[in-house]
Amino acid sequence: MTTLSPQTQTSIEFAADLIRQSKHAVILTGAGISTPSGIPDFRSSGTGLWSRDEPLEVASLSTFRTKPNLFFDWFRPLARQLFEAKPNSAHHALAELERRGYIKSIITQNIDALHQKSGSKTVIEMHGTMQTLTCTQCYHKAEAGPYIASFVECGEIPRCPKCGGVLKPDVILFGEQLPQAAWFMAQKEARNCDLMLVAGSSLEVLPVAGLPMQALDRGAHLIIINNNPTYLNVRADVSILDDVATVLPAITERVLNG
Repeated sequence: MTTLSPQTQTSIEFAADLIRQSKHAVILTGAGISTPSGIPDFRSSGTGLWSRDEPLEVASLSTFRTKPNLFFDWFRPLARQLFEAKPNSAHHALAELERRGYIKSIITQNIDALHQKSGSKTVIEMHGTMQTLTCTQCYHKAEAGPYIASFVECGEIPRCPKCGGVLKPDVILFGEQLPQAAWFMAQKEARNCDLMLVAGSSLEVLPVAGLPMQALDRGAHLIIINNNPTYLNVRADVSILDDVATVLPAITERVLNG
């Protein structure tokens, strides 16, 4: 059992009070909410994916179009981790808050679908999803499960069952635009919310990192839970520098049971 400091306990109580009082609370999640599930983040020093690989060389749209083998060779270990990951206590805590009506939506930068697997219903995926694949030739869309399983086990590049073209995971690579519908929905939620809770995001990747500022500019409260400070911690009503998998369940318990 993790022991939280008195300061963190006080912050948890304040955060729970803000959630209970809100009418339209929105969550913004980043890679830090999924690291307890065994999925590496991208930017942590020494452990993040971009501390070992150059993103434009392995995870750009141009690389995928010209050297798909290079992309898939890099992607295979990550695909295994994504394929095998299970939701953790932070995902389940947010799903319970949504089920009880305390939060209206989750905006996520993650592609792992762990929010949906934990039971969350209204999830806006800003960087796409690993759950589907699209053919680069005929644009046929397929469920990823069977293809990813064989890719993870055998390294077999997924091919379209209709035309034989390469199937691209429906994730946003460097050089691709964000999905327009998701971006418009996320902006609407940021502008309409009276509370935004940021969980496990360093708020370093634009344009998503600007969403909390849109909320603040319209008078919303802001809660930030992350292992490291963000550029907006000084503006937050509550800032907790701790593990989301410990803090979010504690906040949820406080919201539901006082």
